[in-house]
Formats: sequence, structure tokens, C-alpha cells
Amino acid sequence: MKGLPIFDLAIIVIYLVGMILVGVFFSRRNKNSEQFTKASGLIPGWAIGLSIYATFLSSNTFLGVPGKAFGSNWNAFVFSISMPLAAWIAAKYFVPFYRSTGEISAYTHLENRFGAWARVYAVICFLLTQLARMGSIFFGIALSLQALTGYSMQMIMVVMGICIIIYTVLGGIEAVIWTEVVQAIVKTFGALLILYLIISNMDGGVSKIIEIGKAVDKFSLGSFKPDFVGSSFWVVLLYGFFINLNNFGMDQNYIQRYHTASTSKAASNSIWLCVWLYIPASLLFFIIGSCLFAYYEVNPDLVASIKHQVAVERSLSGASAAEVLKVQNLLQPSDYGDKIMPHFMVTKIPAGLVGLIVSAILSAAMSTISSGMNASATVFSIDIYKRYINPDITERQNLSLLHVATVGFGLLGMIAGIAMIGVKSILDVWWQLSGIFAAGMLGLFLLGIISRKTKNHEAIIATIIGILVIVWMTLSSLLPSGYEAFRNPLHQNMIIVVGTLTIFLVGIVLTKLKKQKT
Repeated sequence: MKGLPIFDLAIIVIYLVGMILVGVFFSRRNKNSEQFTKASGLIPGWAIGLSIYATFLSSNTFLGVPGKAFGSNWNAFVFSISMPLAAWIAAKYFVPFYRSTGEISAYTHLENRFGAWARVYAVICFLLTQLARMGSIFFGIALSLQALTGYSMQMIMVVMGICIIIYTVLGGIEAVIWTEVVQAIVKTFGALLILYLIISNMDGGVSKIIEIGKAVDKFSLGSFKPDFVGSSFWVVLLYGFFINLNNFGMDQNYIQRYHTASTSKAASNSIWLCVWLYIPASLLFFIIGSCLFAYYEVNPDLVASIKHQVAVERSLSGASAAEVLKVQNLLQPSDYGDKIMPHFMVTKIPAGLVGLIVSAILSAAMSTISSGMNASATVFSIDIYKRYINPDITERQNLSLLHVATVGFGLLGMIAGIAMIGVKSILDVWWQLSGIFAAGMLGLFLLGIISRKTKNHEAIIATIIGILVIVWMTLSSLLPSGYEAFRNPLHQNMIIVVGTLTIFLVGIVLTKLKKQKT
């Protein structure tokens, strides 16, 4: 890595080689598809909990959350506050349900409940969600390492992607989980180290940070008024509850881990371990963002180079210096928040520690990408290939298919990351995309679980109506002037809330109407 001291480079190389060696170690056990996807149900609950925590604590958290806190306030922390209720529902109802079915895919039961179309729809939503997730995380890696190395973001994504693909293909879900255990520790230690370095470089220390933060309302959780147009406390709380319910109840990343535990109790306990680790960890990253805001507020000259870089990226190719300067002067903290922490790392973290911080950022990204690749390959194998292409696939062929699919989804994730270069906020783009893709999937799942009398016909109509609502809420902002009355008046984070409730409630109403007719 060009521009890094040898010692820092050595640390990063040792970390990457270590992750690959874990994959090599577990490759000896991956002799069949069950071991590749379920680890034969022999993983301890505490390791699964750390693994789920590591998946949550992605580079979207590591970079996006401080960037969000720098540009606004702690409103997005409400997402974490919503986790316990979703976790309680998942531990009490979802885990026993999936463990009792014995199906490794989260979507098999939808076909049993409503027909093949429901399974296909959920699989498409899941795979699109994974590509959005992996893309945003690849982008997060590149954003940091570009500042440190000077290499292009595309090259960084390719190099890191190859490393992730190697250990995920070799080691399967067992390698994914155990590398995530290590990554959970590395990234948490890295975050604490960054916080210490910011405070130690800050004139006036903690008291000055608090003073500046209070002056500009940096610690606010958002408006408590019943406002669903802006990003109020209630909008983020509802978004967080529904998206976490989807994570714990419908996301193959998590459902697959439930099957790797030896008992249902161990699987349920892993959810709670994740929650009680993630809430304080996410708060730590909001604190980091507020500390960075205070640091750059005291040292405003340091922001100029960051703003200039963003202005160049947003200006048209061949723009004059005056045009770039005009764009630069219009930039707000929210426009360049994601670049603040990489800049601090480049300028203020001493040699010898940069390697540790970069390793922490890599671990934050690699944990989520590797689990996404493994889960996507599993879904493709079970729900698409074996269901529609070759039901009689042999065990050896299936294991080879899982390997190829893992590589394929890793490459698609890299392409999605490259396509995201230039977005304003990593966290915003991930939240919006995940809400859009998850809304219909969660609504259909809840309809099937709660309303046992709802049949295929009602579910199809409810899903079609729900999709139309989701599409309208997503795209109505593109309507030309003169059609403002037809635009979605709610905040974009409400898409998953409204979309889920539309499918669920329409399905319930149609079921009751059918019952009355009969």
C-alpha cells in the first residue's frame, strides 16, 4: 500500500493473511454442503452472537455513523434503541420456528404457505438487499483506504474483494463466523483507539467537545413531535424496529446462523448478546462523530482540503477552478461527513497505529461482506438452482455450486460498490435501499406467520398492492413540477414501515372479506 510506513503495511498484510489462513484451516472440514452452510450445528452460542454483532457493526457503522453524527446529530442512534423489541420477538417466535422447520433457507416456508411465487419474490428481495449492503460496504472500505494509500477506489475494492472471496469460499460459514469473532474484537478495539486519539489531540479535551456539541445540538435524538416527513425520533424508531425485525426474522444472514447453533436456546441467546454489544458500540461511533466535529470546529483550516476534494468529485469533468470553488463554498458538513474520519486517520494517527486502524476498518467491512456472500450463495443454491434448474444435483456438484456462487456474489458486490462512488452518505444510501427491498418481504412473512387463514389469492393481491405503494413512495419524488400533490409526503425511511403494513393489513382485510362471503 503506497504511502503507508512499512510497519503499518506489515500489520495490514498480517491481518489479511491471517483471515485467509482461517479459511484454509476450515477448508479441511468443508467436505459437504451442510458443513459449508450450517457448520453441522456445532458453533457455540457466544461465537454466533459475536458473529451477528460483527455483521451489524459493518463499515457502514464504522464510517457512516461518525459521518452522520458529524453532519447532523445522534438521530440515527434511535435505530439501535429499537433493537431490543425486535430481538425479543425474534428470540421468542422466529428462532423456534426456523429451528423446528429444519430448512436452511429462510424462504422455503413461504412456498409451503403461499406458493412458489412468494418464495421467488422473497429471494429476489433478499439478493437485491445483499447487493446493496455489500456494495455500500465495499464503498466504505475504498473511501477510507483511498485517503491512506492514494490508490483508486476501484482497485482497493478489487484487492480487498479477492481476499474476502478466498477465505469465504475455502472455509464456508464456519470460517465466516470465527473470522467475525476476531473481527468483532479488532473493530471494537479500533474504535476505542480512534476515540482516544481524537480526545488526546483536542485542545480543551472532553469538556470542550461537550461545550461545542451542546452549542449546535449535536447530541439530539431528533424531534419528538409526531412528524413523519422529516427524520424525527419516531421515523427512525419505526424504521429501526421494522428493519431489525426483518434482519432477525427474514434475513438469510441471521437465519443461517440460527442453524449453526447446537440448541434453540443458544441461538436465541446469540441474538441478545448481539443487541447488548451493538447498542453501546453504535453509541461509541456517534460519540466519535461528535468528537470529530468539535475537533474540526476548533481547527477549521483542516476542513478546506476535504471540501475541495468533495467539490472536485461533484463538479463536472473539466470544470474550472472558479466553478469548483463555487461548489466548495456551498458544501455543508453533511456533504463531506463520510470523509472526515479517513482524513483524521491520515493526518493525526501516528505511524504504527494506522495499520491497526486500517485493520479495524477492514474487519468491519469483511465481516458483513463474507456473511452476505455465504448467505447469498446458499439462497441461490437452494431456492433457485435446486428448485428450478437441477433438483437432482449431487452433493459434490452442490458444494462446487456454492463455491462458484460465493465468488459470483462477491464480484457483484464489488460492482455495486463501484457504482456507489460519489454518494453523499453511505448510511443514507444503505438505509434507503434496504428499506425498499425489505418492505415487501417482511410484510409477506408476517402475513404468513400471523394470519393462518390467509391463502394464496389474498397474499398475491396484498403483495401487488404493497409493491405498487413501495414503488410510488420510492419514485414519486421524480414527478415533474405541477404534480407535487402526487408525491410521497413521508420520509424515505417510512417506506419499509408503510410497505410492510400495507401488505399485512390488506391481506388481513381480504381474508376477512372472503370469510364473510363464505
